[in-house]
Amino acid sequence: MTKLLNKLIIVTVFAIAMALFESAVVIYLREIMYPDGFKFPLAPIHPHLVLTELLREASTLVMLISIGLLAAKTFSQRFAWFVYSFAIWDIFYYVFLWLLLNWPESLMTWDVLFLIPATWTGPVITPLIITVLMLLLSLAILIPGAKGRDTRLNPLEWTVLITGSAIVVIAFITDYMKHMLASFSFVELLQISDPRLMEAAQEYVPEKFPWLLFLAGVLVILATIIAIIRRLNKFRQ
Repeated sequence: MTKLLNKLIIVTVFAIAMALFESAVVIYLREIMYPDGFKFPLAPIHPHLVLTELLREASTLVMLISIGLLAAKTFSQRFAWFVYSFAIWDIFYYVFLWLLLNWPESLMTWDVLFLIPATWTGPVITPLIITVLMLLLSLAILIPGAKGRDTRLNPLEWTVLITGSAIVVIAFITDYMKHMLASFSFVELLQISDPRLMEAAQEYVPEKFPWLLFLAGVLVILATIIAIIRRLNKFRQ
């Protein structure tokens, strides 16, 4: 357990530092694009900056995945470290925005959460709820692993986790996609070079978050985490 604790400290420090770096980039962008404070609809943005943002988000994922690859040898353990570092990074990203910008004003403030594969939006509390689940899932795997147990997830657990995660992602992109599909077909949305798409995206103002869908996904994930904890600890008796 001492080895696990040492790794947790190191990965936590890295993820917090990474969160500060990420929040600093966002603060610079907001100072340039939203001098009066971030709000919807989104300010006009040049296409090359959109590409830059997409690449920045992709590189963030690469860095977090790299943590998992360096911290463990088995797939489940690597996955757990990735999930853990992602959760810590996301939590402290908002902590630093609040400390440095006094934003968000509340946990119900809407934010642009992610851009891949479509724009994710939702109240700030929603990604924080997901980070709590991620922390639970990662520790449910890491702690038994530190005790020498086989922490491989079975096919059913993977299937249900992926299903719950897909439901959550759909909840995050539903409002934005509803706005875009009012003017474009799915095929047209794939033509990212079409300037009309950018114009429509800049007119988007969040209206309603699908709480029931989101909570359904959360409950599916939570139920799976509980099942994993029970299975990995049943040999104690």
